[in-house]
Formats: sequence, C-alpha cells, structure tokens
Amino acid sequence: MGIFSKRGASGFSASSTAEQVTQGVDGTGLTAIVTGASSGIGVETARVLALRGVHVVMAVRNMNAGTDVREEILKENSNAKIDVMELDLSSMASVRKFAAEYNSKGLPLNILINNAGVMATPFKFSQDNIELQFATNHLGHFLLTNRLLETMKRTSRESSTEGRIVNVASLGHKFGYREGIRFDDINNESRHNKYRAYNQSKLANILHANELARRLKIKQEEGVEITANSLHPGEICTNLVRSIHSCSLVYNRILLKWIMQGAATTCFVSLHPQVKGVTGEYFSGCNIIEPSSQAKDEDMAKKLWEFSLSLTDRKYY
Repeated sequence: MGIFSKRGASGFSASSTAEQVTQGVDGTGLTAIVTGASSGIGVETARVLALRGVHVVMAVRNMNAGTDVREEILKENSNAKIDVMELDLSSMASVRKFAAEYNSKGLPLNILINNAGVMATPFKFSQDNIELQFATNHLGHFLLTNRLLETMKRTSRESSTEGRIVNVASLGHKFGYREGIRFDDINNESRHNKYRAYNQSKLANILHANELARRLKIKQEEGVEITANSLHPGEICTNLVRSIHSCSLVYNRILLKWIMQGAATTCFVSLHPQVKGVTGEYFSGCNIIEPSSQAKDEDMAKKLWEFSLSLTDRKYY
C-alpha cells in the first residue's frame, strides 16, 4: 500500500497524516503509554496524542533521547502533558520494574501502544537468553501488557471509558518462517535468518493482539471494556530501516511513508471514535485489512500465548 493509495471505508488512507486522522478528536482525560517513543513513529505518535490532550507516558530505553523528545514536544505545545520513564523491552527485569513503578503511581491507563522494536539484527541473545528480536518485539510487550492489564481494567471500570491496546506489527509478518512461529527453535542460531526472525516477531504481535482480544471477550468483567488490535504502519524510513538500508531522499519520498503518515494508523486505532468496540482486527492505512492466514490461526495464537507465559510470568492473566 503506497502513499498515493485511495481512501478506504474510514475516510482515510495510507497518505493521511497522524494529525489529519485525529483532527477534532479530544483526548483530554486519557492517559497513554507509548513504547519506543524516543525515535521514529513513536515520537510522532507521542506528539500527536499529546496535541489532542492525552497524557502521554513515553516508555524509552534511552532516557537522554526521551528527555530531548519531551522538551521538543513541550516547545511546540507548552500545554502537553508528557512524562518519560525508562523501559528496556529486551530485559524482563526492566519490564517488571517499569510496570511496578507505573502501577505504584496510581495513574490511570486508557491506551497502551506497543510500538518499540528492533529490526533484522544479527543473531544475539537478550538478557534473558532469548533471541533478541523475539524477546524485544514480542515477549517484552507481552509481559508489559499482562503486568499493566489490571490497571487498564481498573481505569475502564472507574472511568466508564474503553481501554485500547495497540500492537504495532508489520506487513512483514507474511514473510517469516514457513511454520510461522518456531516454538522449538527460537534460539537455534544455525537456522536463524535475521529478516525472517523479525517477521516472525511481527506475526507474534498480531497473534498476541488477537488472542488477547479473544480472552477479554470470554472473560468479560462488569464495567470493563478493553480492545486489542494490531496494525501495519507502512514502510517508513526510521532508525529501524536505516539499520539495514541507506534511505536515500528519493527512496524516502517515493517508496516510504513520511513519519507523520507512518504514525497515522497507530493514532487512528488508539484514539478515533470509529474504532470504538472494534477488537481483534488488523489495520493498515487507517482501515481494517486481512492479515495472512497464519495471523488468523487461532490454534497458533493460543499456543503462542502459553509459550509466552512459560517464558515470562505464568501467574499473570
């Protein structure tokens, strides 16, 4: 889907910007966590949500970079409510520490945007001895979501407002390993392909959102409304892409989305009234589209959930 694509049923397209898709939407009173908010589309997501009145908590690995972004946002919008907290998604200890600190603050949580990620890195283990891309892009967000879910439920119940969990995935989920998720070979260096490993982690993002949506429907609690969706932001010339390609100006302008367009679907799914009550869907260009058949595989989603629990925290949700 290129930047010149036609508008879909939502009235927006892949060429819409984050500001355009949230024009007129009032996020005052809402609180959102955005992971990876110190670079790329995470910065634009945080900026635009703050522009719409949302209290944004930037969850970042590099606190200096996060603080710099916060200051830039405040220069543009002095009324922005924006905070920075440290989070390294490749470390389960860091995820647990972040969640514990956030929960202890007594803050509400309406929107959780699982945006951060690493892309096509050479084979390497995380601090918890798990292949880095799977650990960072999927497991870190899986654990974070589970650890913050009770706070989201409480917020929804007390405010009578729908909570939204948004996983930033990728079209690349269609081009991973043949078996989808290599449950028995996550850490097999001899069979590792850095591009397919990235795509595997993006497939996991979609399966995670789908299974979470299913579980929230089954275990409905009175007064609690929380949705879970995933999305493809588009091909964007950010630090992720720069880590494997040199983005020329022509490539950036013609083949890739501008960052303000790349953040549009994330902002749309997180904030727009059109998405109220929509759950377990996959978006691109601010419209619902069909993901791969593997991304819709309920058995694989259930297996991934149990597998992820076994690697993180079985006592949670």
